[in-house]
Amino acid sequence: MIATHPLAPMTADEYRATREAVRAAGLLGETTRFAYVGLEEPPKPDVLAHRDGDPVPRAARAFLIDVHTGQSDDVVVDLTAGRVARRHRLDPRTDGQVPILDEDFAKADELVHADPQWQAAMARRGLTDLSLVRACPLTAGSFGLDGEDGRRMVRVLAFVQEHPKDLAWAHPVDGVVAYVDLIEGAVLSVVDAAGHPVPAETGDYDDPAVRGPERTTLRPIEITQPEGVSFTLDGHRLQWEGWSLRVGFDAREGLVLHQIDVQDRPVVYRASIAEMVVPYGDPAPARFFQTYFDNGEYLIGKFANSLELGCDCLGEIVYLDATVADDHGEPRVIRNAVCIHEEDFGVLWKHTDIFSGSAQTRRQRRLVISFFCTVGNYDYGFYWYLYLDGTIEFEAKLTGVVWTAAHPGPGHPYATEVAPGLAAPAHQHLFSARLDMTVDGTTNAVDEIDVRGLPVGPDNPYGNAIVRDVTRLRRESQADRLAAPEKGRVWRIANPGVRNRLGQETAYVLHPQPGPTLLADGSTTLARRAAFATRHLWVTAYDPAERYPAGDFVNQHPGGAGLPAFRAADRDIDGTDIVLWHTFGPTHFPRPEDWPVMPVERCGFTLRPYGFFDRNPTLDIPAPTAGDHCHAGGRYEH
Repeated sequence: MIATHPLAPMTADEYRATREAVRAAGLLGETTRFAYVGLEEPPKPDVLAHRDGDPVPRAARAFLIDVHTGQSDDVVVDLTAGRVARRHRLDPRTDGQVPILDEDFAKADELVHADPQWQAAMARRGLTDLSLVRACPLTAGSFGLDGEDGRRMVRVLAFVQEHPKDLAWAHPVDGVVAYVDLIEGAVLSVVDAAGHPVPAETGDYDDPAVRGPERTTLRPIEITQPEGVSFTLDGHRLQWEGWSLRVGFDAREGLVLHQIDVQDRPVVYRASIAEMVVPYGDPAPARFFQTYFDNGEYLIGKFANSLELGCDCLGEIVYLDATVADDHGEPRVIRNAVCIHEEDFGVLWKHTDIFSGSAQTRRQRRLVISFFCTVGNYDYGFYWYLYLDGTIEFEAKLTGVVWTAAHPGPGHPYATEVAPGLAAPAHQHLFSARLDMTVDGTTNAVDEIDVRGLPVGPDNPYGNAIVRDVTRLRRESQADRLAAPEKGRVWRIANPGVRNRLGQETAYVLHPQPGPTLLADGSTTLARRAAFATRHLWVTAYDPAERYPAGDFVNQHPGGAGLPAFRAADRDIDGTDIVLWHTFGPTHFPRPEDWPVMPVERCGFTLRPYGFFDRNPTLDIPAPTAGDHCHAGGRYEH
């Protein structure tokens, strides 16, 4: 299949062509693996200048590693010319490591099971049948520990799975962690700290004895659209009620939305969740290292679920497949990876007028574009919503199984006991949304807006005045900001060159969902590696090479890459092409109610038009018809 647009997702043929170009360049040996392959997107000006029928140059980026020597390369393949156009050899001491491979999990499992130190640690806990012990390889981080500099490593914890349907997370083997060198194929050391008994209570929520009898009181809810959906999908171009965008998918970022326009006016050029860091807050010797960059270290898109109608999505659904590359650079198709559908969302606007007698109600509706992925114990849903009134919203849904350890007893400050002897450590989930803005074009600026009340004075004799303080962020050095819920702080992205009928700059406003930023001490390597998570907002000048908030190679990177490095240029961001980076997410002290499987927790943010339209843009929405049951009837009981 030949791509007809510069931003079309890579096809299976293009993955194969990438592999062939790498082979032809002499970079593909028997022990070479592809840690990542994705579309190398053209610069924004080139894409914006593209017109239907124009030539479509295509390129791919690949991270290669020789699993025998550890040598890693960052290459760009010109798919149009069929050759490697750029190659950069990585220095793991300064550049970090390429992401984890699928085969690394099996390799680490095999190594620890064969290691005498690890076997002895299991035996000291009475675990003699090692076939029941599940090794859990985890990214190693960067802590400056002796002998680790430059090594490609994982750290391996363990859980017991007593039978094939048993929930292994219910039985952590506390206090034991193996440090594994993936290139040497060796267990470097085994930390065997003072441990506690393996928790015994089952967590198998499929077991009727655990979940109890199923409810019989829930009546069916059916969502139907007898005339079909209101959106159209042409390849990956999606149109709905004045909205137009392109739906993309990447192994690292998962769902990516391109060129989001409303009423033929641009709003966002590119929107994605570019990184997510999950730092745990238990300093125990076997757990201090637990911090996961799910995008940059694991590649969340590779773990996308194949969604099922009636389970993951309700109503009239359109699915898109996603194609990613496996460890050998071969294409792998994830069926039904992206779900697209419409949802009723309650009242859009309503008024009963006391003078005219007019009584009007309109229903809100939203278009939903989503995918779900499973990364280890957690499951994440990524949902983008487009609304009839021009609002854009993102929501992450967090579910799955909380991480577990043995609970040492009352007074333990770093975790919650969720079952007898079973602890769930405190942790954070901090997402970074990359929002490449184009509000009415590429000339944008950001205002920070706070609200405050004025004191009693000559102009405010009754003390009821409320004003806004508006501060324009003019340079990158001024634009790493914290949310301030006590001030109602929002950030307005305006186009200084475009005015509405009232003479105001057209704009969208970012409404954050405030919460703690990264809580790790600022002196730590974690704080240097996850510096993006120390602020709720960063604003940078557009640069096509600046894609990831923690840098290109997050795995075992010593820190300082990504947003701190971008910000150091201190470029002008007042009335130019800009990118917003928004950090959000929960700090989670788990509850007993989160065990054995966690009800969804939600977090996200909203982009709302502010002076972008001249008036309410939904005045043309028709009133609900009798068929929609908009009347004063209903069931009455007394």
